[in-house]
Amino acid sequence: MTDVSKRTRFTSVQRVLHWLMAIGILSMLFIGVAMVSTIGRQYVPLLVTHKTLGIILLILALVRLTIRFMSGAPPLPIDLPEPMKLAAQLSHVGLYILMIGMPLIGWAMLSAAAYPIVLYGGFRVPAILPQNAMLHALLWNAHSYLAFAFFALVLMHLAAGLYHGLVRRDGVLQTMLPGR
Repeated sequence: MTDVSKRTRFTSVQRVLHWLMAIGILSMLFIGVAMVSTIGRQYVPLLVTHKTLGIILLILALVRLTIRFMSGAPPLPIDLPEPMKLAAQLSHVGLYILMIGMPLIGWAMLSAAAYPIVLYGGFRVPAILPQNAMLHALLWNAHSYLAFAFFALVLMHLAAGLYHGLVRRDGVLQTMLPGR
C-alpha cells in the first residue's frame, strides 16, 4: 500500500463506492419525497424501494467508512485556507453520520410503529425497537427533518466539488473522479 500522504486520489474501491452511494442517496431523497407525497397505488412500491435501498446504503456506508479508516484519503491542498479544510472535514463527518444515521432512524421508526420491515424478495428485517407510538412520532420527525439537512449537505458537497474543480482547479475534485 502506498503512503497516504503521497497519494493523489482515493482508491478505486473508494471511488466506486462514492459514486454508487451518490446515485443511491439522491435516489433515496427523491423516492422519499415521492413516497410521502402520495397516497396512490405507487406508495407501497416506493416504500419497499425506499426501505430496501436504505438498508443497502447502510451496509455500503459501513463498508465505506471501514475502507476510509483503512485506506485514508489524499491530503487536501497545502494552500487551502484552514477554515475550508475544517469545513471539508466537518462536512465529511456530517455526511457519514447521515449516511449511517438516516437508515438507522428509518429502521427504528418503522420498528417503533410495529410496521413489518419487508424488503425486495420478501426479506424481513427484524425490529430494533419495541412498539412505542411517541417514539415513532419523534423518529418520524427526525427522519423527515434530517432528510432536508442531508439534501442540503449533499448540495453543499456537490457545490464544493465543483468549486474545487472549476474555480480553484486544485485537484480535489480529481481525487474522486473515475478514470485516470
